[in-house]
Amino acid sequence: MQIWKDRCIMIEVIVNRPGFEYDIHSLVKAFFPREDVSVRVQEDFRENTRLRLAVSFTDTQVEAELFEEGESREKRNHSIDYEDRKETKNHLKRLIYGVLSDYTGQNLPWGSLTGIRPVKIVMQLLEEGKTNVEAAAYMRDRYLASKEKAALSVMIANRERYVLRDIDYQDGYSLYIGIPFCPSTCLYCSFTSYPLSLWEKRMDEYLEALFQELDYVAEAFQHKKLNTVYIGGGTPTTLSPERMDRLLCKVHALFDTEHLQEYTVEAGRPDSITREKLQVLVDHGIDRISINPQTMKDETLRIIGRHHTVVQTKEAFALAREMGFSHINMDLIIGLPGEGYEDVEHTMQEITALAPDSVTVHSLAIKRAARLNLFKEEYEEMGLENNMQIMDMAARYCAEMGLSPYYLYRQKNMAGNFENVGYAKVDKAGIYNILMMEEVQTIVACGAGSVSKRVYPNGQIERCENVKDVAQYMDRIQEMIGRKKALFE
Repeated sequence: MQIWKDRCIMIEVIVNRPGFEYDIHSLVKAFFPREDVSVRVQEDFRENTRLRLAVSFTDTQVEAELFEEGESREKRNHSIDYEDRKETKNHLKRLIYGVLSDYTGQNLPWGSLTGIRPVKIVMQLLEEGKTNVEAAAYMRDRYLASKEKAALSVMIANRERYVLRDIDYQDGYSLYIGIPFCPSTCLYCSFTSYPLSLWEKRMDEYLEALFQELDYVAEAFQHKKLNTVYIGGGTPTTLSPERMDRLLCKVHALFDTEHLQEYTVEAGRPDSITREKLQVLVDHGIDRISINPQTMKDETLRIIGRHHTVVQTKEAFALAREMGFSHINMDLIIGLPGEGYEDVEHTMQEITALAPDSVTVHSLAIKRAARLNLFKEEYEEMGLENNMQIMDMAARYCAEMGLSPYYLYRQKNMAGNFENVGYAKVDKAGIYNILMMEEVQTIVACGAGSVSKRVYPNGQIERCENVKDVAQYMDRIQEMIGRKKALFE
């Protein structure tokens, strides 16, 4: 079918019964990531929609039929037992997947799976006593995942279980501290981040509010074991050396670190890193940081709004090594505007020369709140390219550096419908990253835009969010603390 490739299509999905609109939308977008997709509960199509999918539920089955220019192209149906909602959803998604796969000629790497935590499924299977072979078969049969992705998810699940072997799920917890300031806002970013130039004069005020929140957490969790601390953002190294020292001194004064297995500061932007700031981290015993280039091509850095150069990345990395940092992670993004196979390979070659201890390879996700989405037509003209060959090439370079996959997650609207994978040396896997993805331990998150998760012994998860706006966070800090009290007490 060539028509869907050659012209812009608005895709309309009509469902005659409510309940699965979100899942249907996510799956259709996986096949058509650059198209507008509308999912509505009603009987009739709109006029002048080139591609239409009708999903019809009856008492005993569900039917999916695809129309192009009003003419039926693909049609499938399946009997359904509505007693089990989860099974009903999976049958529905496999059915729609079959229709769209036949029409487009595509087989998605993760099949009908649209969730962001595929490894969590495998982890549960292994905990239930399933073998690796059985878990891989489950991913292929239930979700139509490719054999490569099924094998990858099983490999990572086993490594995660090993890394987390000494983590106390019930009496332990992890602490996230958010510093929501950045030197500039990247083109693709939808996280809570605020330009340093506009907030420099209020950063002390932000820290005072953050300290109030940390005071509450320290008291509420004084009888729990703190396993990991992760200071992220934003860019934590936008803090001056003096402010960083204040923050780390506060954490040290409040929290018992006897059971601490990992302490990470996401340095992030090379243009925010100085010898003085790294010395503060060294003085506090922190040797796990990230220096994130995203790409090693200066032109792309300019396009995406990162005000640093490749040379600055190399200099920051060399400085950190010189000062004794034994675990440096580097984040990369595949699918950036104008970058193809050769550009990504150049980045991987440059990264290989630096020899980081871990690398996270992200597949670009176009977020609703990001500038890249607001002006996506302009950047799509440059090309937003990702494919299996590029992902495999990046994985090959990581393997040659002695880095193996240790965690994985997915996002909506990812280039190529792929995934983000963390690669690390044998003893360098990030514990916090795994805990965050697999949701097996309570994570208490402080700072603007952060989200806390309470994990109960039965696996139930409840969340509470802090407001994203920095000014609102500072003004309403007692309310933020109250939200935590309601969740944890």
